[in-house]
Amino acid sequence: MDSSRPSVLLDVRTEQEYIVEHAEGAVLFPLDEINADTAARTIPDKDTAALVYCRTGRRSKMAADILAGLGYTQVCDIGSLEGWPYGKDFGI
Repeated sequence: MDSSRPSVLLDVRTEQEYIVEHAEGAVLFPLDEINADTAARTIPDKDTAALVYCRTGRRSKMAADILAGLGYTQVCDIGSLEGWPYGKDFGI
């Protein structure tokens, strides 16, 4: 992924899960709230790199599919951060 391009790290879990722990710099964007209007507010530029994660990878896959269906061109499903060996600071 081109580091000079705008990017956003999206946590698609619930607010309660986000409060307990989340990756540094992540934006809370619960799966059940993703639609055309909320996506446009959260990610105004459809060419922004959107990195999506959740607890197990199931919701991130669904969220990535929804965003791609809404026309977002740079969606990356990170899946689960459980066991992620690089820490939770993505430097985004």
